[in-house]
Amino acid sequence: MSSPAMIHVTYIETTPQRLWQALTSGAFTQLYWFGRRIESDWAVGSPVRFYDSADDSLTDSGEVLVYDEPKTLAYTFKNETVDGEVPGRVTFSITPAGDSVVKLQVVHDQIAEDTVEGWRNGWGPILANLKTYLETGRTLAIVL
Repeated sequence: MSSPAMIHVTYIETTPQRLWQALTSGAFTQLYWFGRRIESDWAVGSPVRFYDSADDSLTDSGEVLVYDEPKTLAYTFKNETVDGEVPGRVTFSITPAGDSVVKLQVVHDQIAEDTVEGWRNGWGPILANLKTYLETGRTLAIVL
């Protein structure tokens, strides 16, 4: 029996290095992650924190599990607004898929089965915004 997971695969017209920067730079994440800024020193075992730009409150947190630039990034992930939530794991895998095209696979696993659809609904707009921003320099007018 497999464990529940949210898996998302997309292809983005960009370079692995630019996508890596988009995933690890707070100034970059704020642009496509609906105002959330990521912060970490990215050493394995270090904290990962997400802050809401509206009031600088901590929204999500975790710990760096894998940092293999520009191929694999993994960290635990816990929504700080949900009491008692057990951290899941988010893994970003970046693979060249042509001239200036990369395949991005995002796996959010180690989560409760009844949360998979909620995580899928949360990650979908973020990843669509990431792809659009990297390809066009603008974000989508998504209303959440």
